[in-house]
Amino acid sequence: MNEHQIKVDELIRELGGYWNPFEMLAALTEEVGELADEILKFEGVKGSGDIQTLEEELGDVAFALACIANHYGVDLIEALDKTAKKYRQRDGNKW
Repeated sequence: MNEHQIKVDELIRELGGYWNPFEMLAALTEEVGELADEILKFEGVKGSGDIQTLEEELGDVAFALACIANHYGVDLIEALDKTAKKYRQRDGNKW
């Protein structure tokens, strides 16, 4: 686990422990929906966006992802690095 996931883990344990995987997935889905709503505001589709709210929603999504990653023992930074390498190799010549 990276330092951010450790902080999430400490907080979750302090608050009583992790939810079940399907509950965490539902929480992630809810947070992604809230992020989508804020992006729609930023793009002028639903009013006007606010950078602080966008930051909060991105943080909520990252927190929910960290909870799921912690449950399964996945380091998110390592996973992100692997994904970036995958895209570089697969899509490096597309643009």
